[in-house]
Amino acid sequence: MTVHTRRLRRRLAASFATILVATVTILTTAPASAFEAAFFPTQSAGNRGVDVEAVQQLLRHHGSGVDATGGYDQATVAAVTAFQSSHGLDPDGIVGPDTWEALAPRLEEGATGPAVEALQVELNAKRQLALPVDGRFTSTVADAVAEFQSHAGIAADGIVGPETWRNLVWHYDYPDLDVGLCNQDPDDNGDADWATGAAVGQLEEAIGVFAQTGQGQVPIGDAGFEHGGDIPGHVSHEVGMDVDLWPIRTDNAQCTAGRITWESPEYDREATRQLAQAIYDAAPGHIALIFFNDPVLIDEGLTQPYANHDDHLHVRYCEAVHPDAMYDC
Repeated sequence: MTVHTRRLRRRLAASFATILVATVTILTTAPASAFEAAFFPTQSAGNRGVDVEAVQQLLRHHGSGVDATGGYDQATVAAVTAFQSSHGLDPDGIVGPDTWEALAPRLEEGATGPAVEALQVELNAKRQLALPVDGRFTSTVADAVAEFQSHAGIAADGIVGPETWRNLVWHYDYPDLDVGLCNQDPDDNGDADWATGAAVGQLEEAIGVFAQTGQGQVPIGDAGFEHGGDIPGHVSHEVGMDVDLWPIRTDNAQCTAGRITWESPEYDREATRQLAQAIYDAAPGHIALIFFNDPVLIDEGLTQPYANHDDHLHVRYCEAVHPDAMYDC
């Protein structure tokens, strides 16, 4: 099941009223925020998520037969390399800014095909919509684009060019709690569970695998705000690539029975080990570290020690190229 299919099943009951009235308000309402730091996030082998799915759909727009699975596998590496070679780009199999710009076409109402599907899955994930992913750029899609442009603080004309693609791909995603997560708010930071498309996709994959063990849901603490930036109680969590998760309890009641530390009698080391391993397996080459102070897991190389990380696992994702060296793989 692809990333967008899971989300659509959860959101089919959502109303399109907000989208349909957007054009009435976008010219009179000040933009919610302008993404001055927006950039095309690098995608490479091992990544997962909506941005990978968009890359795959854009490759299909250019004639590739790659499947749009949302997982950056070897078939995707080969398809990206072939595209880069045919467009005079460095054929490294990594989608950076130049490859994104070459892949993403100008779209407007009336367009059809896989590139429109890439746009639709991005809008659904980044704006929590339920657009049909049918490859048709309808007036409803145009309204959704214009609403996003207003939200991003760019010209709200309903036409998708390089600036809109860059802001949309950069915008953070929100995890699907139905995969086996429960939402916690340990620092009173409100809706602080946003992260990059890749971080969310990789987290969802790991939690889905762990859920199959029958050891309960996994509490998610803070990740980041919708557009990043400083988040109270954290020295990082500003670029959408840090996610806090709570350890597993022996009674599997970690979502209802309270927070524990690795020293608590209720702490289940084996289950927490399985969770950490699932996180690594879901994002090969894209885990910078996991902070958690269980000395046994530290000795095993699964986690690293860090002050004040007795009661949660701090997962830091990374990319092949990132503006902040702390998030370079």
